[in-house]
Amino acid sequence: MPYKLLFVCLGNICRSPSAENIMNHLIAQQGLGDRILCDSAGTSSYHVGSPPDRRMTAAASMRGIALKGQARQFSKADFAAFDLILAMDRENYSNILALAPSDRDRHKVRLMCDFCTRFTLQEVPDPYYGGPEGFNIVIDLLLDACEGLLAFVLQEQEASL
Repeated sequence: MPYKLLFVCLGNICRSPSAENIMNHLIAQQGLGDRILCDSAGTSSYHVGSPPDRRMTAAASMRGIALKGQARQFSKADFAAFDLILAMDRENYSNILALAPSDRDRHKVRLMCDFCTRFTLQEVPDPYYGGPEGFNIVIDLLLDACEGLLAFVLQEQEASL
């Protein structure tokens, strides 16, 4: 059974779809598409149905990563559907935990930056209201976090064999 990851930010047009698509890129590079599945969502409904932000898409494409998907809102059903839920910042982390039906569900929620190995930031900053440099920083930060996350998931999968 594949390991399922859900990346969550506020609007699901910048940070979480970037994390989802970066992770899918790393998974494809290693031929692990049958072992790990990714999705993303937002804690708000502001952008439901929208594609990823064009500025985020431009920053990702400079690194050879295509951003695909449509924004959707996080729901309680996501706790049952995913093995690990990754919040981009503490506010989204708190909002996700507030919806958790049980302790088991709460234990599925982690901060994305917990998996960074090079960056020391504790949260993925929201680049929405800033300039292009913010989008580039987010992509680099998420590449770091996704590499660490992939190593973690592979360890989890081996431990459960």
